[in-house]
Amino acid sequence: MMPVWKQAKLSLIVAASSLLLVVSSANAETLKGSMRLSEAEVSGRLEQVPGWTVQNQQLVCTYQFSDFVEAIAFVNRLIVPAEAASHHPDLLISYNRVTVSLTTHDSGGLTDLDFALAERSPNFMQKLPHLLQAASPTKIWQIDAVLSAQPREMNAFLQVEL
Repeated sequence: MMPVWKQAKLSLIVAASSLLLVVSSANAETLKGSMRLSEAEVSGRLEQVPGWTVQNQQLVCTYQFSDFVEAIAFVNRLIVPAEAASHHPDLLISYNRVTVSLTTHDSGGLTDLDFALAERSPNFMQKLPHLLQAASPTKIWQIDAVLSAQPREMNAFLQVEL
């Protein structure tokens, strides 16, 4: 079991990064053992994730950005929530387009975890322009400092508004 201070650090990093594709570690553990969804369940859930399609037992969505830099910034912001959920999407980057594919390999198809991540994507995409403008070396430095901080040192960081 992960120590409480490490859980707090992970939560802080996610919050500091303004990531909206977050599935908490507790939810990830609950959903990790999910059973593969039936075709009927997948069809029903697909209506809840506009823009996503099912291809070869994967949920797939392609996002288009104004340029390569924005596309890569989007990919970089997927890292922490993917690690937090211990659920890693397949990514295809083609200049200003990013195709995200989700599946639960352990279950051999789509599960609740895949849909939980896909359902969070619209909020994330609506916030992306703001997140790109909000990035600054100071904030990046603060997040890096937390990565190497001891539990007591994190208390001061928690009081700093990013």
